[in-house]
Amino acid sequence: MGNKNSCCAHSSPPPGRKDLPHFEEYIPKEQESIGNIQHISEREPEDWDADPSLHPKAGTIFMERSKVSLETTFGNRWIGRGGPVAWPPRSPDLTSLDFFLWGQMKQLVYETVVETEEDLVARITVTADAIADMPGLVDVRPLKKSSSCSTIYLDDSTVSQPNLKNTVKCVALAIYYHIKNRTSHRQLDIFDEKLHPLTRDGVADDYDKHNPEHRQIYKFVRTLFNAAQLTAECAIITLVYLERLLTYAEVDITPANWKRIVLGAILLASKVWDDQAVWNVDYCQILKDITVEDMNELERQFLEMLQFNINVPSSVYAKYYFDLRTLAEANDLSFPGEPLSKDRAQKLEAMSRVCEDKVTEQALRNGFKKWSSLDNVSTGGPRRSVAILS
Repeated sequence: MGNKNSCCAHSSPPPGRKDLPHFEEYIPKEQESIGNIQHISEREPEDWDADPSLHPKAGTIFMERSKVSLETTFGNRWIGRGGPVAWPPRSPDLTSLDFFLWGQMKQLVYETVVETEEDLVARITVTADAIADMPGLVDVRPLKKSSSCSTIYLDDSTVSQPNLKNTVKCVALAIYYHIKNRTSHRQLDIFDEKLHPLTRDGVADDYDKHNPEHRQIYKFVRTLFNAAQLTAECAIITLVYLERLLTYAEVDITPANWKRIVLGAILLASKVWDDQAVWNVDYCQILKDITVEDMNELERQFLEMLQFNINVPSSVYAKYYFDLRTLAEANDLSFPGEPLSKDRAQKLEAMSRVCEDKVTEQALRNGFKKWSSLDNVSTGGPRRSVAILS
């Protein structure tokens, strides 16, 4: 221990000398970093406010492409959120009858002069039957459950806990519009299914000619989510990464590459979002004919194209969730409502009581006087719901 050359030897600083703080070398902001690792200021593009996967106010790409079908079918005559006609979600004056039925019926009924009242009634009956028989006019939709005095229906799908089945359906529909209304055919070899097939059978010769249907996309995504036991939040993150890839790598999702792009987005989203992520080798158990080396290379190149930017702000996540809800309503993919049970009502009441007690305690602490209500007037003291908070 007394050896001065020992590694344990330590000399104290000279008397009267103070240790000065250590300052790192100053690097100007304008000077770019040297090497492969970028400075955080260099990773933010100048036009990041136009990137929907980063900026909360930038419109999502799938919503813009879903409007193309409406414009193709109806031109500038459709009304909706972000449509060509500035109109509130609920018209205070006009209904769907005012847009078509009354005008069409008047035109057919009064093509010739009406002679008698009986003739008018007969014409109205015949015209109504003719309008009802028009192909594609009457859209038979499932009845939507509405709350009443005896039964209350709740939509359990919230931004923090989305419904898995309906969220996957909406994400598959967004991918469908991405493919159907794509603006070009730019693609990369790593995503080409002919160069990197997912099955031993390969693909058909015209694999890049026909757009997949919504049901086919939903079946592919649902199979991966069910087998890997992924959450609904992971589906929303998958869509965010997919649109970020389209923005950064300047590629388009086409019939030739949509499966591998979706697979790469799901693979990355599951590792970023879920605490217990699925390994690449586990996906090889789901897709029997794909190799681990192919999965690793797909993940590596996907990350490089995203510039290793896997951050998803909460505001962007919420924006994608509500845009998916809007897309669902526009395409009759309604989120099912579950009847409010007695146990669920007690839990909701108990949670509201907890929040009320916190607000009351804070108000009394600040010197405010709380007035009693009839809910708390009882012989046994304040009423409390018997429920277990989860």
